[in-house]
Amino acid sequence: MARVFGACRVLMAAKAASSPNAASSAKASRILKPLPVSQAMKEFVGASEISRSEVVKKIWDHIKANQLQNPANKKEILCDKKLKTIFEGRDKIGMVEVLKLITPHFLKPN
Repeated sequence: MARVFGACRVLMAAKAASSPNAASSAKASRILKPLPVSQAMKEFVGASEISRSEVVKKIWDHIKANQLQNPANKKEILCDKKLKTIFEGRDKIGMVEVLKLITPHFLKPN
């Protein structure tokens, strides 16, 4: 009896490993797919279509190049004039707010 269940577990594990979860792959494709962006985001990144992951990368490159992380609280970003154009004119934002604040800049494709 143990052999039968042992074999079933091996087969089930192989099946689970071979078929990726459709929801996670769909989510990953949305993150990596270039989408049209707003005029403000276009001026920031220099492209009319870009993926979310590339936007985040460019934002972090800008933050690091201009030393915009708050030295007292590394989870806080101090916005310069360029970042204020895409972050609703705010003076500072939290790291976790970045994705929420860039979402409105991605336009739905026609």
